[in-house]
Amino acid sequence: MSYLDAAAGSPLHPVARQALLASLEDGWADPGKLYREGRKARVLLDTAREAAAEVIGCRADEVRFTSSGTRAVQVGMGGVLVGRRRVGSHLIVSSVEHSSVLHMAERWEGEVSKVPVGRWGAVEVEGYREALRGDTALACLQSANHEVGTVQPVGEVAEVCGEVPLLVDAAQSVGWGPVEEGWSVLTASARKWGGPSGVGVLAVRKGVRFAPREDEEFGNLPAIVAAVASLRAVRAEAGVEGARVRELTGRIRERVAGVVPDVEVVGDPERRVPGIVTFSCLYVDGETLLHELDREGFAVSSGSSCTSDTLTPSHVLKAMGVLSEGNVRVSLPAGVPETDVERFLEVLPGVVERAREKLGASVSPVQGTVVDSLGKRCPIPVIELSKAIRNVPVGAVVTVLADDEAARLDIPAWCEMTEQEYVGEEARGRGTAYLIRRVR
Repeated sequence: MSYLDAAAGSPLHPVARQALLASLEDGWADPGKLYREGRKARVLLDTAREAAAEVIGCRADEVRFTSSGTRAVQVGMGGVLVGRRRVGSHLIVSSVEHSSVLHMAERWEGEVSKVPVGRWGAVEVEGYREALRGDTALACLQSANHEVGTVQPVGEVAEVCGEVPLLVDAAQSVGWGPVEEGWSVLTASARKWGGPSGVGVLAVRKGVRFAPREDEEFGNLPAIVAAVASLRAVRAEAGVEGARVRELTGRIRERVAGVVPDVEVVGDPERRVPGIVTFSCLYVDGETLLHELDREGFAVSSGSSCTSDTLTPSHVLKAMGVLSEGNVRVSLPAGVPETDVERFLEVLPGVVERAREKLGASVSPVQGTVVDSLGKRCPIPVIELSKAIRNVPVGAVVTVLADDEAARLDIPAWCEMTEQEYVGEEARGRGTAYLIRRVR
């Protein structure tokens, strides 16, 4: 199996495995106790904290460990929002943050402003400037997006925020290099860089008003030691390995559009973390692609609504306004063999072709200017639209009736990809009518 889903979690780094086994001997006791075994554990914890601080670029007493990256986000956001409640309750987030940040924002009782992103997935710095208010307690911005790899302008946003603390979710980038200066709170997840699952890192700068609801620090000391050891190891290798992995993802970005028809490669082609590349294929659903690739021996991920129980497209792809159907995210772990990438590129065209044939065979030819796709999930509405528009003259308008949430994103994206005119949409009955004019 070729594992190409490192953005979800990287395989355990050899250094992490060695450190985990070694620390089991002296790291089992409570580091808060004064007896000998407790003191041994305290030395391990303090050493890990100092090493993490060195890599992150902060003081050792600014670092604490949590049970996961998600928990680090929860404690970090909650601590600052409570600590700065006298300032106000206004929260700023970007529209493409990780779900852990957005879920916290949804539960927050204060007002929340969402900063939009462009088609590459990057925020406009002015969006944060416009969102800032006198009662803003906290702003959040990921260092790099978990679905498309786009790197965010952390330093510029931090400068705009000024005295308002900026929380940076650095889960996807901290293993590849330092985060730009200016952040007030930083969170990360060990499983993203090859550390053991169940360890998060939270760094809070001195001077930030911070009032976490609990004082207890996560206590799996051997896992903490292994997480920090692997972080130091991957960062030591990041210069050479990052360049190699970036070339491999660049190879995928360049060649996938040439070997697969009707595909959109998304995310910034330049300002991106080394390991992530994402593309979406017309006329096929993401779930089918994932299953077919799995049969070929590749583990990848998808942001398509077709792979989600919620039946809604990825909030990241939706915010970017790009195609969501047939989405595939390839995220290469450090050390990935070049042969895995070459074999993936060899297999992919046939996988997409078979998936399109399988899905398209069940769709009857469409005649007329009204396409009734009510009750049909992506990508059927787009497939039926593509068939119907071939049978009308240039200048005619085709109306697609659909109630699948993904159609609101995918039909305009299809129009842009195929150079047809998206006229607009209107509510009609129990669904939405999408109007498309044939241009070519």
